[in-house]
Amino acid sequence: MKLARIHGPDDVRLDDVEAPVCGPDDVILDVGACGICGSDVGYARLGGVTGPADTPMPIGHELAGTVSEVGVNCGDVAKVGDRVALHPGAAGFGLGNGGPEGGFTPRLLVRGAAQGKSLFAIPDGMSFAHGALAEPLGVGMHAVDQSEAKPGDKVAVLGAGPIGLSAIATLADRGIEDIVSVDMSTTRLDVARKLGATHTVNPSEEDLWEGLGRIHGTETLYWMKNVGTNVFIEATGVGPLLADVVRHCAPQSRISVVALHRQEVPIAFMDVLTKEVTLRGSIEYPADYGEMIRLLARRDLEPMITHRFGLDDFLEAFDVARSPDAGAKVMIEIA
Repeated sequence: MKLARIHGPDDVRLDDVEAPVCGPDDVILDVGACGICGSDVGYARLGGVTGPADTPMPIGHELAGTVSEVGVNCGDVAKVGDRVALHPGAAGFGLGNGGPEGGFTPRLLVRGAAQGKSLFAIPDGMSFAHGALAEPLGVGMHAVDQSEAKPGDKVAVLGAGPIGLSAIATLADRGIEDIVSVDMSTTRLDVARKLGATHTVNPSEEDLWEGLGRIHGTETLYWMKNVGTNVFIEATGVGPLLADVVRHCAPQSRISVVALHRQEVPIAFMDVLTKEVTLRGSIEYPADYGEMIRLLARRDLEPMITHRFGLDDFLEAFDVARSPDAGAKVMIEIA
């Protein structure tokens, strides 16, 4: 069968591998759809999690599918024919652990499924492509949780990739009406509007802080001229931008950092102190993985999926995902 793996820096291949064998504590899924994550692209650029590894690294962890085999110890958690989304962290694969599993494949071994933490039912009417959005939606949702955003806040989501878009969908679902999406891609900003952003700012067309000041107003505190935006979700990974957020945010702002910042970022902690800024990281999912599936069932996140490919066209799809202006979520549909 086919399996997408990284063999080295910028060397991604669709390999032929042996089909998995189901153990007593395991389940096998017929993968219906798997989304390409920004981390997949980042790992490919490096040749692995932090660099080339001794063995090829499978990728793909945003997925949904149908249970096709059930280990003898898994009867209480799954049955053949169940339609499920996968919690990849609970399954312990696909996130750069060097194991043999990855989601860009027809048949996926889910080790340790007997623990009952890996598989979550999706409604019969939900497509596998939409079910596969549960994982990135969870990342964006937890970033919103970390920001403690509430109705009445003035929110800016920096970056309109799938995680930023997931945050926007979550904010809109929670009744927050003042959401600014910031991105340099007109395509992604259009998607952001469809998912609930009430304003957009394109920094390639106007200064970000002038744009936020125009939308949310400005105020001066001591020596600092600030915008009125009081909640930021940082989903770009651009270090200087994060430093600018601390410099320009409103007093008592809450900043949730969900992007991967691989380089150190100098922060003006005198500004953090004086404005009493809260700065929090976000790397997990909500405690209840089913929360994302329930949101997907009540809101249409179809605009997030801007490209669909079959597994045989994976390499073409991966090239699209590498392009920052190509769109939002690139989805591989398998079954």
